[in-house]
Amino acid sequence: MIERKNRVRTRHVGRAGTRVIWVLAYVVLGGLSCSDTPIQGIKSPASEPSEWAPVSRSAAPAPLAQRLPCAENSPLRRALFGDLHTHTALSLDALGRGGFQSPDDAYRFAKGEQIDLSSVQGQTRTARLDRPLDFAAVTDHAEWMGETVVCTDTASPAYDESVCDGIRSGDFEAFRQAERVGGRPASICGPGAGDCRGGLASGWQETVAAAERHYDRSSACAFTTFIGWEYTRAPQQSMTHRNIILRNEIGPELPISSIDAPTPEAMWKKLKARCNDNGSGCEAISIPHNSNISNGQMFAVDWQKMDLEAQRSYARLQHDMEPLIEMMQAKGASECRRGLWKVQGGDDAFCDFEQARFIENRPPPDCNAGSGAGALRGEGCQSRLDFARYALIEGLAQEERLGINPYQFGFIASTDGHNGAPGDTDEYGFQGHNSNDDSDLVRRLTNDSYVPHRLRNPGGLVGVWAEENSRDAVFDALKRREVFGTSGTRIQVRFFGGWALPDLCASSEMVADAYRAGIPMGQTLPARRSHAPMFFVNALADPGSSVRSGTPLQRIQIVKGWHGKDGIFHERVFEAAGQADNGADVSRNTCAIEGPGATSLCSVWQDPEFDSAQSAVYYARVIENPSCRWNAWQCSALPAGDRPKECAAPNIPWKIQERAWTSPIWYRPEAPDLPGSKGRS
Repeated sequence: MIERKNRVRTRHVGRAGTRVIWVLAYVVLGGLSCSDTPIQGIKSPASEPSEWAPVSRSAAPAPLAQRLPCAENSPLRRALFGDLHTHTALSLDALGRGGFQSPDDAYRFAKGEQIDLSSVQGQTRTARLDRPLDFAAVTDHAEWMGETVVCTDTASPAYDESVCDGIRSGDFEAFRQAERVGGRPASICGPGAGDCRGGLASGWQETVAAAERHYDRSSACAFTTFIGWEYTRAPQQSMTHRNIILRNEIGPELPISSIDAPTPEAMWKKLKARCNDNGSGCEAISIPHNSNISNGQMFAVDWQKMDLEAQRSYARLQHDMEPLIEMMQAKGASECRRGLWKVQGGDDAFCDFEQARFIENRPPPDCNAGSGAGALRGEGCQSRLDFARYALIEGLAQEERLGINPYQFGFIASTDGHNGAPGDTDEYGFQGHNSNDDSDLVRRLTNDSYVPHRLRNPGGLVGVWAEENSRDAVFDALKRREVFGTSGTRIQVRFFGGWALPDLCASSEMVADAYRAGIPMGQTLPARRSHAPMFFVNALADPGSSVRSGTPLQRIQIVKGWHGKDGIFHERVFEAAGQADNGADVSRNTCAIEGPGATSLCSVWQDPEFDSAQSAVYYARVIENPSCRWNAWQCSALPAGDRPKECAAPNIPWKIQERAWTSPIWYRPEAPDLPGSKGRS
């Protein structure tokens, strides 16, 4: 440890000439306006050297900052779009790539303000959304946030350490090789890792304060922020990451990381003890993402080794804490894959969409009944349980066995951008997600990593159906799974199920009638066996912005899943609306779209293969006409002689069909008489 120096206490955040005054507070922020109220209960870390955050503490319900009622409130709910997965320079990987954006920058961007990105050949790039988001969350990695703060504080005694030099430059070898105490590099974290704990407290305070500053508590309800973080667990280099989203400004003292809670079960239990069950008014949900890079580990049922009651407890814990999955983001889609072990039901070509692990090469080997390792190095097998569709089916099987469905989740999408630019999903304006790593077209087309940048995409968006744009209304929509994910487009889609739905597409009050006659997505059909269930789906095309018009819709499909004997998973994709072969296409040279398409599609569809004795799950998938992928947009904008050779690479897709996925609706026969099996939604 170097000798302490008297420095002006500033935080260097990675861009030449950019320094932000940084107070290492470790205490509750004071003197803030109503909208700046920090998370309740944050206190000095010095009193708890044995663990980074208390297991629990008794708490009376904490008061929330006051907000005015929203002027716009719709009982029939309206579509709101957001991004619940974005990173700033408080994340080690963003900082190491040259990122310098703060949580404040991220929220300003989400609201439609211009921010700076990294420089290219001495020129600073800027970015701005064509259409602001309705809501957003900054979710920096809890792991190493403290180290990042310590290493960017010029007054820190560790600032000149080689580990810190590597963190700031992106050369993490010294960080990897550093001697560790309690899982953290001793040379920069100090005795008992106290300096890094203090850094984490300071970074967490910045995250909280930014969310509070930008939450619109006026009656306009123009923009909603959520406080959150990422739990970044990667056993054997397999991704089993989760984002944690809090309902309001009441939260745990510190974010829970995989260093403190090495398994998801441990994290959920700590989160319940420190938040959901401590009586403070805190409430959190956990959202897994990128199961496509988990080597079968994200939803592996390895807890079947427990006794039966312990399995039920585990299944209930996961059911309660994880109502959603992030279906799509910059590192690919996690819906489905063709030809996997014991999956039957046809050949769904739309499963190939943004399959980042094998666009250029052969698919990874099948894990079959097991799991693998190494996906974060681009290695190892891929399992049917790497994909949301088949995890849903596994959930049905577990529910029949245990009476509880651990994988009863709705679908959202987000970006996972590391530029502090939530919602930056337009293909035509994509500037990359990783600062200097993909700051220009050549880098985006040539830089390699476990998911090469050319195989990444701008990411997706969360769509929610909520009465108003407030934390409670949006969080309630997330919990009840009345949500949908898009690949970045702003399609609006409703999905309802019922046993006697009228001709809702012809109704002037279709939404009100749908709520009266059925249930919205995210719920379970009430038991009935007289005939097949009916589903109402209605989609509106993305109208686009003042900069560029949207793409028409081509079709709506209903996807059904169920399980059979001998562990067979069954899937069927039914055409529900639109025209599959409508003749629409797109020009590679100009990216101009051509051919017919729909501004809206609607259908009341009934399952022609219904088996009343078989549990099943249904969701809708809305498909746009073909359009250009980001690389085709950027290559076509260059003169032919100036295009890098990768623009003509035959194994990089140039054309896509953007889409949206609704949350599922479940059917189950009368539930078995097992503890917890009744009344689950």
